[in-house]
Amino acid sequence: MSTTIVLLHGFWVTPRSWEHWISRYESQGHRVLAPAYPGFEVEVEALNADPTPVESVTIESIVANFEAVIRGLDEPPILIGHSAGGAFTQLLLAKGLGAAGVALNSAPTEGVPVVPLTQVKSTFPVLKNPANRHKAVAYDFEHWNYAFTNTLPEDEARALFERYAVPVSGKILFETALANLTPGHSGTWVDYHNDDRAPLLFVAGSEDHIMPPKVQWSNARHYKSDRTLTEVVEFGGKPHLLPAAPGWEEIADYVLAWAQRNARR
Repeated sequence: MSTTIVLLHGFWVTPRSWEHWISRYESQGHRVLAPAYPGFEVEVEALNADPTPVESVTIESIVANFEAVIRGLDEPPILIGHSAGGAFTQLLLAKGLGAAGVALNSAPTEGVPVVPLTQVKSTFPVLKNPANRHKAVAYDFEHWNYAFTNTLPEDEARALFERYAVPVSGKILFETALANLTPGHSGTWVDYHNDDRAPLLFVAGSEDHIMPPKVQWSNARHYKSDRTLTEVVEFGGKPHLLPAAPGWEEIADYVLAWAQRNARR
């Protein structure tokens, strides 16, 4: 069965992080799109050389860009998002978009108060300095490895760092980190009681430091409607960078099968 699939990347990376999944799904006959955040259409190397697009991007512009891509399709696609892309998947499903959604090691939407110590350590290089709120902040290998590839041998982790890593928006990270402390709704608010939302699967890597399993389980429990499907699956021994870490093939096949089986027609 041919399916349209939209892959949504997270912070600290670009659509390049999906390169293996794109090839695998396309080889199976699927149409695959991996749209970028506004300004992230350039290569990783260019974004590292000039991170201006990272400084100026906003949650609203990211979601609007993804929404425009999805609304331009001739069929509701399967949405698969990683990290912040998992939160964006939830926001798009809340808008009635997508036949099914998968959130890999997802950043939480508003109202999920779980903040594990490993998550604090992972984001500390940005949040430790209020001045970073107006900057694009690049991680060195040590910090990126702790957050993204902690289960890999150093040489493999370093190769992934050099292949995929880009700076992160300090502004967005501060906004999302403080979302539960700010009156009113932030850009990551969703209606957890929405009866019309498409099926949603949360995927947790057991060794993820920045968005560990307890974040996925807590986010899933916030969805209260008994008329929609919300499930969680956990893969043992996996770090945060599920799209590219060893064993990604098993995860790619599992989530696509789940989405096709449960997709809203």
